[in-house]
Amino acid sequence: MAYALVKGITKFIEEDTEEARQNADKPIEVIEGPLMKGMDEVGDLFGSGKMFLPQVVKSARVMKQAVAYLLPYIEAEKGGAIQSKGKILMATVKGDVHDIGKNIVGVVLGCNNYDVIDLGVMVPCEKILQVARDENVDVIGLSGLITPSLDEMVHVAGEMERLDFNIPLLIGGATTSKAHTAVKIEQHYVSGSTIYVPDASRSVSVVSTLLNDKKNPEYASKIRSEYEVIRERVANRSAKLKLLPYKKANANPFTADWSNFTAARPAFLGTKVFTDYSLEHLIDYIDWTPFFITWSLAGKYPAILNDEKVGEAATDLFADAQALLKKIVDEKLLTAKAVIGFWPANKTAGNDVQLYATDESRAPLNKLHFLRQQIPKETELPNLCLADFIAPKSAENGTDYIGGFAVTAGIGAEELAAKYSAENDDYTAIMVKALADRLAEAFAEHMHQRVRKEFWGFDPAEEFSATELIHEKYRGIRPAPGYPACPDHSEKKTLFSLLNAAEETQIELTESFAMNPAASVSGFYFGHPESKYFSVGKITQEQVNDLSNRNGKPTAEMTKLLTPNLE
Repeated sequence: MAYALVKGITKFIEEDTEEARQNADKPIEVIEGPLMKGMDEVGDLFGSGKMFLPQVVKSARVMKQAVAYLLPYIEAEKGGAIQSKGKILMATVKGDVHDIGKNIVGVVLGCNNYDVIDLGVMVPCEKILQVARDENVDVIGLSGLITPSLDEMVHVAGEMERLDFNIPLLIGGATTSKAHTAVKIEQHYVSGSTIYVPDASRSVSVVSTLLNDKKNPEYASKIRSEYEVIRERVANRSAKLKLLPYKKANANPFTADWSNFTAARPAFLGTKVFTDYSLEHLIDYIDWTPFFITWSLAGKYPAILNDEKVGEAATDLFADAQALLKKIVDEKLLTAKAVIGFWPANKTAGNDVQLYATDESRAPLNKLHFLRQQIPKETELPNLCLADFIAPKSAENGTDYIGGFAVTAGIGAEELAAKYSAENDDYTAIMVKALADRLAEAFAEHMHQRVRKEFWGFDPAEEFSATELIHEKYRGIRPAPGYPACPDHSEKKTLFSLLNAAEETQIELTESFAMNPAASVSGFYFGHPESKYFSVGKITQEQVNDLSNRNGKPTAEMTKLLTPNLE
């Protein structure tokens, strides 16, 4: 049984568990004996870097299935209970639907004998803290991916302080960081330890230290001191960072040679919908490197498969992914949908792009509002804004165009993952969501290529390999709201309205502008030959106030949304 746990083999686990039960005085002894011995070995190998996250999650699958087999016998005896090391509450905060990382952490903690209460996604603060009180948990773990989640974590921390909590608070997720935790969160919750956990591999050691009465005081003190140093460093860096006044940044835009520019007209104006898109068409567009990062395996695909340290684990994981992907495609277990659109457009006097209903009428349809870099630049380098890549009305050939898209490959992913979880197979459940994410990104890449070659047609002869597509060798960009060139998540609302995305694709926006299903991608199409990705970076409150005036949204709302970008 220990061998099966270390190797992640479930094939004979029920037969082995039954044989062990027959040889034990009580069924609980099977868990306390061979199963825990096997998991201890897994923990030692993982801790020493000889075993990796995918293998640990597979080991947890073996453990769960063995325990599930034994539970009826344990309950029938009404004697004995599995001794938990502690009770952990985990949740993805309100407005956010991303949970792969949280789920992996939950599995790792669970297989190390912690009792995990997972509240799921989009969980309001009130529920998190009420359940924490009712269940008398030892630790609260918060997860989030989109930037508005950061502010919600600050709110939860503040409420924990107000309501006299004193248990540890763990922070994790792709947009979180040690610096953000130190600067924005920790000071709101001083009655307990606030710890940033970078990935699942650190979760067990962090939790075990926090729940150890002897080790906790020294560890908590060390973290507090470290975060204080980070706050001082950030404050000093901020004091040195002198942003350009907003007016001066606006006076240094990127300026194309609009006198010699004629925009290619898209094949259609308005929207085009794609329902039940063939997943098979997307496979060649998958970028596998982020897939391995999801599983905490560092390295670029395909080189990672031959890596001296993680190569074997990566190869096994990749083989499992290929088998499940084939099953998903062959049995149509996930559904992919998309909507794209094109509209005549011009840059306005500000940093907005005016969209029109048709070429002929030029009737105003809607406006997109973008942000400009305020970081000082070297001589002759512009302070970029996405609006700069759209021709102004004053251009010689004044008509230009902008596109938009929303794609998903996640319809059915939640249900499929839940099915595997119900079978005590978290490994495959997590794999489903990881593959759905990769398929959604592949769909966005594939559709962008079709746009360049067919629907906008400014590069019909384009021929790029999958690697060249990943490295964006083509003309044009597809920036997404919430990402560096367009950090304002609320622009998704305008985009979704233009595309009628909720009705056409089943992608809904949460109150924090996260997309549900999580395996969805949306953004804009820019076709200008000199358009490129960039980061807006830090901005002043002056620019936020201007954006609020332009988009008609309250200044307080825009300040909250753009807090990560504020100087």
